[in-house]
Amino acid sequence: MTTAPATIRVMVVDPDPVFRAGLVNGLSRLADLQIVVEAASPAIAWRTLTDVTELGRGSRTPIDLIIIGLGLEVCQLLKTQYPHLPVLLIERLSDAELLKAFQLGIEGYCPKGSAIARFEFAIREVAAGQRCWQPETLEQLSRVASQSAQPGLFAMIRQHWRSSSLKQIDAAIQDINAQLQYPRRSALDQVFLAGRRRELKAARWVAERLFATPQMPAPELPQPMEQLPASTAMSRARRPSDRAIANPLRDIEPVETIETASISAVSTPPDSNGIVFDQIAAKLQSNLENLTDLPLEIDILKQEKKRELFFVILRQLEAVLDELRFSQVQLNQLGEKKSAILQDVWQAVVMNFFGRYYTLNLKNRDIEVVPAILQDAETIRTELLDPIPLVTDVLSHLLFQTPLTIEQTAYQPNTPEATNRTIDLLENLIIQIANAVIQPLLNRFSNLETIKRGFYDRRLLSTREIERFRNDLSWRYRVEKYVAEPKAIFESRYRLWVLSSYGIERLAIYSPRNEELETLSGVQLAMTLALETRDAIAPRLRAAIAFLGSGIVYVLTEVIGRGIGLIGRGILKGIGKSVRG
Repeated sequence: MTTAPATIRVMVVDPDPVFRAGLVNGLSRLADLQIVVEAASPAIAWRTLTDVTELGRGSRTPIDLIIIGLGLEVCQLLKTQYPHLPVLLIERLSDAELLKAFQLGIEGYCPKGSAIARFEFAIREVAAGQRCWQPETLEQLSRVASQSAQPGLFAMIRQHWRSSSLKQIDAAIQDINAQLQYPRRSALDQVFLAGRRRELKAARWVAERLFATPQMPAPELPQPMEQLPASTAMSRARRPSDRAIANPLRDIEPVETIETASISAVSTPPDSNGIVFDQIAAKLQSNLENLTDLPLEIDILKQEKKRELFFVILRQLEAVLDELRFSQVQLNQLGEKKSAILQDVWQAVVMNFFGRYYTLNLKNRDIEVVPAILQDAETIRTELLDPIPLVTDVLSHLLFQTPLTIEQTAYQPNTPEATNRTIDLLENLIIQIANAVIQPLLNRFSNLETIKRGFYDRRLLSTREIERFRNDLSWRYRVEKYVAEPKAIFESRYRLWVLSSYGIERLAIYSPRNEELETLSGVQLAMTLALETRDAIAPRLRAAIAFLGSGIVYVLTEVIGRGIGLIGRGILKGIGKSVRG
């Protein structure tokens, strides 16, 4: 295996000056990378390559790698003229074009928009003589190759897919090992890093078996009592930089033993979970305004902060699904673990959204925001998280591929009905968790200028508007508790918060709630009795009123009206006779 040169000399070719400047600036911070040439067009790049190749004849070539953001035709010419010059392609192309680029022997692909860390990893791999294509890109290409009946190419892509996935996971593990060597790191940081390392090692274990080839047979997998199927979150687990820390404060193991956690066996069902999460992520790019008359805690946030919070929750839900998938959680255990799972997600989101060390100065005293918010954990769990509906149903559907019951009909995974209902339930879950994250912030730090500037919508900055907003929220919860929720239970439905292309809307779905109806008491029970009484009396009362109304109309028109008409005609006749006389 070749190694990368001590100093990697790079040529960057891209027509976008803004992107090129940003990329060069990011890469220039790396000590062993040197940007020797920049070019904005194929002509300039070609002329520069000719010049530097002539200068480097007889010695080491002045360019070790070319990063190119131009079309596939330029890459073809480049590989024909300079077959030994490694190329890292960054232009976004269609699947068919990417497949052709892979066949041409383009050494690496890292599309624009990737993090600098990914560019750095790809550059080092390609400069060292290795091929480096992102695992998710290779996953797409493997599907295209299999559909185009090219088994040889499919096998080659699959092998590169496996190799690239394992390399990126190993690089992330090495980075975490280096961080754990820092002597002044706190015990909590060590637990977080060790948990992430365990997650990455679990992902590596799965990747080795998932992509096993005939030349590298996978060992027999242990079969647990109920086997958890993996979905696209399995492929997402191979992207270590995107993983959020799951289970941060619950059941923390000692750092030195945290790597020994067992992993349950997994299988690979159709790519359904990825479709669900991708559709939700796409919706998060559109408008997130609350279109209902009911206030939500997240309404106080700026649009970009609201979107950021939703994405943090979405990533954390993926991470929790991965952790549940790798653990030995059984289907019948999800119900009893639901509350703990939701609280763990909420705690991790609070830490990731605000930053574990976010500090505010309150009356000349520094207060750490996250520990202050986490003091409300028990209240948040009982009042906001536990009431979120159908969480166990959607978790079992995503983890165990159980059917979803919709309008008394069971729909299997991957059907349009099940997919749409899963999206609705996850969107409601995301919005409810987001409300639970913001509520303690409003309770404890609502009127601090630092919080206002950093988080609040400009329409809700004054103290009066904030207090009005909090009062509206308080009133909404009273109405929800004593009126709206008992009514929904009595009507056998749940009301979900969902995302549309226009904003956040409310959706009512049918679901039997007989057990909850039997537990109602006090004002809530009185509310359902009032509804039942109204339903019993209203039709009869309306019929009686309608009958009385008809009678009154008859009397007024047929009796009194006709009588008045006869009297009027008599008067007119008398007046007429008087006039003629």
